[in-house]
Amino acid sequence: MQFVTYLRVSTERQGKSGLGLEAQRAAVLDHVAGKGEIAAEYVETESGKRNERPQLAQAMAEAKRIGAVLLIAKLDRLARNVAFIANLLEAGIEIAAADMPEANRFLLHVMAAVAEHEAQAISDRTRAALAAAKARGVALGWSMPERKEEQRQASRKGAVKNAENACMHAANVLPIIRQIAAGGASLRRIADELNARGVKTARGGLWYAGTVRNIMARDNEIEAQAA
Repeated sequence: MQFVTYLRVSTERQGKSGLGLEAQRAAVLDHVAGKGEIAAEYVETESGKRNERPQLAQAMAEAKRIGAVLLIAKLDRLARNVAFIANLLEAGIEIAAADMPEANRFLLHVMAAVAEHEAQAISDRTRAALAAAKARGVALGWSMPERKEEQRQASRKGAVKNAENACMHAANVLPIIRQIAAGGASLRRIADELNARGVKTARGGLWYAGTVRNIMARDNEIEAQAA
Protein backbone atom coordinates (compact mmCIF):
# COMPACT_ATOMS: atom_id res chain seq x y z
CA MET A 1 0.00 0.00 0.00
CA GLN A 2 1.23 3.48 -0.88
CA PHE A 3 0.64 6.61 1.19
CA VAL A 4 0.79 10.30 0.30
CA THR A 5 1.31 12.22 3.55
CA TYR A 6 0.05 15.74 4.35
CA LEU A 7 1.67 17.70 7.17
CA ARG A 8 0.82 21.21 8.33
CA VAL A 9 2.54 23.92 10.35
CA SER A 10 0.92 27.23 11.26
CA THR A 11 3.76 29.64 10.56
CA GLU A 12 6.72 30.02 8.23
CA ARG A 13 9.01 30.03 11.27
CA GLN A 14 7.70 26.63 12.33
CA GLY A 15 8.18 25.34 8.80
CA LYS A 16 11.81 26.46 8.62
CA SER A 17 12.69 25.28 12.13
CA GLY A 18 10.97 21.93 11.75
CA LEU A 19 8.96 22.64 14.90
CA GLY A 20 6.03 20.26 14.85
CA LEU A 21 7.10 18.55 11.63
CA GLU A 22 9.29 15.97 13.32
CA ALA A 23 6.44 14.85 15.58
CA GLN A 24 4.07 14.67 12.60
CA ARG A 25 6.55 12.68 10.52
CA ALA A 26 7.06 10.30 13.44
CA ALA A 27 3.29 9.85 13.69
CA VAL A 28 2.82 9.05 10.00
CA LEU A 29 5.82 6.71 9.97
CA ASP A 30 4.34 4.85 12.93
CA HIS A 31 0.97 4.63 11.12
CA VAL A 32 2.57 3.38 7.88
CA ALA A 33 4.85 0.82 9.58
CA GLY A 34 3.94 -2.66 8.41
CA LYS A 35 1.25 -1.39 6.04
CA GLY A 36 3.19 0.00 3.11
CA GLU A 37 5.42 2.90 2.12
CA ILE A 38 5.29 6.68 1.75
CA ALA A 39 5.27 7.68 -1.91
CA ALA A 40 5.22 11.45 -1.42
CA GLU A 41 5.06 14.10 1.30
CA TYR A 42 3.39 17.52 1.15
CA VAL A 43 3.88 20.22 3.79
CA GLU A 44 1.49 23.15 4.19
CA THR A 45 2.70 26.30 5.95
CA GLU A 46 -0.26 28.52 6.80
CA SER A 47 -2.91 29.33 9.36
CA GLY A 48 -5.65 26.85 10.12
CA LYS A 49 -8.16 29.70 9.70
CA ARG A 50 -7.43 30.01 5.99
CA ASN A 51 -9.14 27.89 3.37
CA GLU A 52 -6.42 28.07 0.70
CA ARG A 53 -4.49 24.82 0.84
CA PRO A 54 -2.49 24.39 -2.39
CA GLN A 55 -0.31 21.65 -0.92
CA LEU A 56 -3.41 19.70 0.09
CA ALA A 57 -4.70 20.04 -3.48
CA GLN A 58 -1.43 18.61 -4.81
CA ALA A 59 -1.44 15.84 -2.20
CA MET A 60 -4.98 14.81 -3.17
CA ALA A 61 -4.15 14.95 -6.87
CA GLU A 62 -1.05 12.79 -6.39
CA ALA A 63 -2.90 10.27 -4.19
CA LYS A 64 -5.61 9.96 -6.83
CA ARG A 65 -3.07 9.66 -9.65
CA ILE A 66 -1.16 6.75 -8.11
CA GLY A 67 -4.06 5.19 -6.20
CA ALA A 68 -2.52 5.90 -2.80
CA VAL A 69 -4.05 6.60 0.60
CA LEU A 70 -3.96 10.25 1.64
CA LEU A 71 -2.54 10.19 5.17
CA ILE A 72 -3.22 13.32 7.24
CA ALA A 73 -0.77 13.76 10.10
CA LYS A 74 -3.03 15.90 12.33
CA LEU A 75 -6.72 15.85 11.57
CA ASP A 76 -7.95 17.06 14.98
CA ARG A 77 -7.36 20.80 14.47
CA LEU A 78 -8.04 20.82 10.73
CA ALA A 79 -11.36 19.03 11.27
CA ARG A 80 -12.87 22.31 12.44
CA ASN A 81 -12.43 23.78 8.94
CA VAL A 82 -15.54 23.07 6.85
CA ALA A 83 -13.82 23.76 3.51
CA PHE A 84 -10.96 21.43 4.41
CA ILE A 85 -13.29 18.54 5.17
CA ALA A 86 -15.38 19.25 2.07
CA ASN A 87 -12.25 19.00 -0.10
CA LEU A 88 -11.38 15.66 1.47
CA LEU A 89 -14.87 14.25 0.98
CA GLU A 90 -15.06 15.38 -2.64
CA ALA A 91 -11.63 14.05 -3.58
CA GLY A 92 -12.80 10.49 -4.22
CA ILE A 93 -9.74 8.96 -2.56
CA GLU A 94 -9.09 6.84 0.52
CA ILE A 95 -8.22 8.91 3.58
CA ALA A 96 -6.50 8.06 6.86
CA ALA A 97 -5.41 10.13 9.84
CA ALA A 98 -2.34 9.35 11.94
CA ASP A 99 -3.77 11.06 15.03
CA MET A 100 -7.29 9.69 14.54
CA PRO A 101 -7.13 6.14 13.12
CA GLU A 102 -10.87 5.65 13.62
CA ALA A 103 -11.71 8.49 11.22
CA ASN A 104 -13.75 7.42 8.18
CA ARG A 105 -16.01 9.18 5.68
CA PHE A 106 -19.01 9.00 8.02
CA LEU A 107 -17.05 10.58 10.87
CA LEU A 108 -15.77 13.28 8.52
CA HIS A 109 -19.36 14.07 7.51
CA VAL A 110 -20.27 14.45 11.19
CA MET A 111 -17.23 16.68 11.82
CA ALA A 112 -18.15 18.87 8.85
CA ALA A 113 -21.72 19.26 10.13
CA VAL A 114 -20.53 20.16 13.64
CA ALA A 115 -17.92 22.62 12.30
CA GLU A 116 -20.50 24.29 10.06
CA HIS A 117 -22.95 24.57 12.96
CA GLU A 118 -20.31 26.12 15.22
CA ALA A 119 -19.27 28.59 12.53
CA GLN A 120 -22.89 29.65 11.96
CA ALA A 121 -23.52 30.02 15.70
CA ILE A 122 -20.46 32.27 16.09
CA SER A 123 -21.55 34.33 13.08
CA ASP A 124 -25.08 34.73 14.46
CA ARG A 125 -23.82 35.83 17.88
CA THR A 126 -21.43 38.33 16.31
CA ARG A 127 -24.13 39.86 14.12
CA ALA A 128 -26.51 40.14 17.08
CA ALA A 129 -23.86 41.85 19.23
CA LEU A 130 -22.96 44.32 16.45
CA ALA A 131 -26.63 45.12 15.80
CA ALA A 132 -27.18 45.81 19.51
CA ALA A 133 -24.12 48.09 19.65
CA LYS A 134 -25.21 49.96 16.52
CA ALA A 135 -28.70 50.46 18.02
CA ARG A 136 -27.01 52.12 21.01
CA GLY A 137 -25.28 54.57 18.66
CA VAL A 138 -21.82 52.99 18.86
CA ALA A 139 -19.59 53.72 15.83
CA LEU A 140 -18.41 50.41 14.42
CA GLY A 141 -15.36 49.34 12.44
CA TRP A 142 -14.27 51.53 9.54
CA SER A 143 -17.14 53.99 10.12
CA MET A 144 -15.01 55.55 12.85
CA PRO A 145 -13.29 58.68 11.34
CA GLU A 146 -10.04 58.05 13.21
CA ARG A 147 -9.69 54.67 11.46
CA LYS A 148 -9.69 55.97 7.86
CA GLU A 149 -5.90 55.79 7.50
CA GLU A 150 -5.91 52.35 9.11
CA GLN A 151 -8.51 51.29 6.56
CA ARG A 152 -6.38 52.51 3.65
CA GLN A 153 -3.34 50.66 4.98
CA ALA A 154 -5.36 47.49 5.51
CA SER A 155 -6.69 47.70 1.95
CA ARG A 156 -3.18 48.04 0.54
CA LYS A 157 -1.91 45.14 2.64
CA GLY A 158 -4.91 43.06 1.62
CA ALA A 159 -4.26 43.67 -2.07
CA VAL A 160 -0.60 42.67 -1.70
CA LYS A 161 -1.53 39.55 0.28
CA ASN A 162 -4.13 38.52 -2.29
CA ALA A 163 -1.54 38.85 -5.04
CA GLU A 164 0.93 36.75 -3.05
CA ASN A 165 -1.70 34.07 -2.44
CA ALA A 166 -2.58 33.99 -6.14
CA CYS A 167 1.08 33.55 -7.09
CA MET A 168 1.55 30.79 -4.50
CA HIS A 169 -1.53 28.94 -5.71
CA ALA A 170 -0.46 29.26 -9.35
CA ALA A 171 3.02 27.93 -8.53
CA ASN A 172 1.48 24.86 -6.89
CA VAL A 173 -1.10 24.16 -9.57
CA LEU A 174 0.96 24.86 -12.70
CA PRO A 175 2.96 21.60 -12.53
CA ILE A 176 -0.30 19.64 -12.56
CA ILE A 177 -1.65 21.72 -15.46
CA ARG A 178 1.57 21.24 -17.44
CA GLN A 179 1.38 17.50 -16.87
CA ILE A 180 -2.18 17.32 -18.21
CA ALA A 181 -1.48 19.73 -21.07
CA ALA A 182 1.53 17.69 -22.20
CA GLY A 183 -0.86 15.22 -23.82
CA GLY A 184 -2.37 17.95 -25.98
CA ALA A 185 -5.48 18.40 -23.83
CA SER A 186 -7.73 21.38 -24.51
CA LEU A 187 -8.41 24.04 -21.87
CA ARG A 188 -11.81 22.48 -21.19
CA ARG A 189 -10.25 19.02 -20.88
CA ILE A 190 -7.62 20.34 -18.46
CA ALA A 191 -10.34 21.97 -16.35
CA ASP A 192 -12.35 18.73 -16.28
CA GLU A 193 -9.29 16.75 -15.21
CA LEU A 194 -8.42 19.20 -12.42
CA ASN A 195 -11.98 18.98 -11.11
CA ALA A 196 -11.87 15.18 -11.33
CA ARG A 197 -8.66 15.13 -9.28
CA GLY A 198 -10.18 17.32 -6.59
CA VAL A 199 -7.86 20.26 -7.25
CA LYS A 200 -9.55 23.55 -6.31
CA THR A 201 -9.07 27.04 -7.71
CA ALA A 202 -7.48 29.78 -5.59
CA ARG A 203 -10.94 30.62 -4.25
CA GLY A 204 -11.84 27.00 -3.57
CA GLY A 205 -14.14 26.67 -6.60
CA LEU A 206 -14.32 24.58 -9.76
CA TRP A 207 -12.12 24.96 -12.84
CA TYR A 208 -13.33 26.21 -16.20
CA ALA A 209 -11.51 26.79 -19.49
CA GLY A 210 -11.16 30.50 -18.65
CA THR A 211 -9.68 29.77 -15.22
CA VAL A 212 -7.08 27.47 -16.75
CA ARG A 213 -6.29 30.09 -19.41
CA ASN A 214 -5.65 32.71 -16.73
CA ILE A 215 -3.25 30.44 -14.83
CA MET A 216 -1.38 29.52 -18.01
CA ALA A 217 -1.15 33.22 -18.93
CA ARG A 218 0.43 33.89 -15.53
CA ASP A 219 2.95 31.14 -16.30
CA ASN A 220 3.81 32.79 -19.61
CA GLU A 221 4.28 36.16 -17.88
CA ILE A 222 6.67 34.60 -15.36
CA GLU A 223 8.70 32.96 -18.15
CA ALA A 224 8.84 36.23 -20.10
CA GLN A 225 10.11 38.12 -17.04
CA ALA A 226 12.72 35.44 -16.37
CA ALA A 227 13.98 35.74 -19.96
